[in-house]
Amino acid sequence: MSLPKEPNATTGLLVGCGLSRYPFGIDLIQQGRLMNINIVATTPFIDQKPGTSGLRKKVTVFKAAHYLENFVQAVFDTIDAPSGSTLVLGGDGRYWNREAIQVILKMAAANGVGTVLVGQGGILSTPAASCVIRKYRSFGGLILSASHNPGGPEGDFGIKYNTGNGGPAPEKITDAIFARSRTLSSYRIVDAPDVALDRQGSYAMGGMMVEVIDPVADYADLMESLFDFAAIRALIGGGFRLCFDAMHAVTGPYAREILERRLGAPAGSVINGVPLEDFGGGHPDPNLTYADQLVAIMYANDAPDFGAASDGDGDRNMILGRHFFVNPSDSLAVIAANATLAPGYAAGIAGIARSMPTSAAADRVAEKLGVPCYETPTGWKFFGNLMDAGKVTLCGEESFGTGSSHVREKDGLWAVLFWLNILAARRLPVEEIVHRHWAEFGRNVYSRHDYEELPSDAAAHLMAHLKVQLADLPGKVFGDSSGNYRVKFCDDFGYTDPIDGSVSTGQGLRIVMDDGSRIVFRLSGTGTEGATLRIYLEAFEADPLRQLVDAQQALADLIGIAHELSQLKQRTGREQPTVIT
Repeated sequence: MSLPKEPNATTGLLVGCGLSRYPFGIDLIQQGRLMNINIVATTPFIDQKPGTSGLRKKVTVFKAAHYLENFVQAVFDTIDAPSGSTLVLGGDGRYWNREAIQVILKMAAANGVGTVLVGQGGILSTPAASCVIRKYRSFGGLILSASHNPGGPEGDFGIKYNTGNGGPAPEKITDAIFARSRTLSSYRIVDAPDVALDRQGSYAMGGMMVEVIDPVADYADLMESLFDFAAIRALIGGGFRLCFDAMHAVTGPYAREILERRLGAPAGSVINGVPLEDFGGGHPDPNLTYADQLVAIMYANDAPDFGAASDGDGDRNMILGRHFFVNPSDSLAVIAANATLAPGYAAGIAGIARSMPTSAAADRVAEKLGVPCYETPTGWKFFGNLMDAGKVTLCGEESFGTGSSHVREKDGLWAVLFWLNILAARRLPVEEIVHRHWAEFGRNVYSRHDYEELPSDAAAHLMAHLKVQLADLPGKVFGDSSGNYRVKFCDDFGYTDPIDGSVSTGQGLRIVMDDGSRIVFRLSGTGTEGATLRIYLEAFEADPLRQLVDAQQALADLIGIAHELSQLKQRTGREQPTVIT
């Protein structure tokens, strides 16, 4: 590798360095200037325990003196990356993303990192960050996102560490990061100019190299290797109409490159495609409540054939047909049943994994395919070990997250492209594909009711009230005089990882009926204000003549039982969910 020219004294830009070599050699690292490392005294914060998707707090919390720096130093101290290692850095473009990146770059330089690959403009979707980590065999990466949470100065911010496999750090690492954050007395940071994030190129920051890279190209190339782009182009060229709502979040540039430029969808097929720091004042959560503009388009008289949306950081998806919503649990099952239609999965799948609250629709597909189906706690990190061990190919969560072993994160655009590949191969409407799936496998009628921003103590007391009932519920009958539902068993779900033997407990309260119907209660770990209670409801319907009933109507008895057992109204004052999916 030829050595670069001396860095510009003002910007640090290495003139003449192209972008074709991302794993840099130590010879490049040695070209950097001497740097002034500051050791800054600090005191620990007690609230830096990462949740299911990293550390999430209000922007105002992260902007407090030393708060971000403390957590980042705890990460560097915990992961103990060898000197000269390569890390990936980027985020979803929300408010304070750029400022946080500059801080992290300076801390990375002070902590002996050799190279940081950062997305142009500070942008990297979460699945794209996983792609880059894996492609260039980086030691790991820091992803700045609060996913589907609102942005802006009064909104949320988040940060998480992903390991070298591209996936979220497992609990043993996040627990160690938290433990370190409780004992931290100082952090390291260099004096250096900010990096020009909007210009692709190679920059020196002391002894560290910063590569500002195209945030879209590597990911788009990976997608083109997995799916039949020629067939999808032919579908779109034949008059098939689609609408993708990027919700003014990170997937706008990705969707425009892939859907409009590479696949030929007309300009304007991607709406809300410019990432904004406050997501245009919206809530970047792709569901029927918050993606209301897309829902209005897809339920209009002249609706397109296909609609989809993704969230703040690009890892979630919502799929819609004309006047038809695809439940995320059903979406995973349909993708699994049709996986071999996509070139990247033509050889078949090794297995499926789903989170415990996700419906058992995928289990039925796995049984017919003769592959295993694993039930894990909520959180994509639990799928990583299974994928690394070759046990599963497809994974999904009911919270609009679907993905595969191509990366180690859920992947919104990947799911959209899989559906387009299925539609191009089968030439049936979205609704017809789902109805035929139900007729073959049966329908797991499913819904999730979210009660957001509950007082934390009220939510905790509600869960405690439920927990004390678990031992006495088996055998009890709920419903009318004929006994509609008899409780078979109840538990607080726990999980022993079949690969590394790690144990996770307290993952959600399950009430399972004799006929397989379920009610699950769980407090979400992704919010930053109050508590979010999620109630999951599921019943199986084998009769095709009864499968087209509205889900809320079909689940009405289970909804009533859930309210009765939890004393929801009495304990929270809420009569209706914030969001129903």
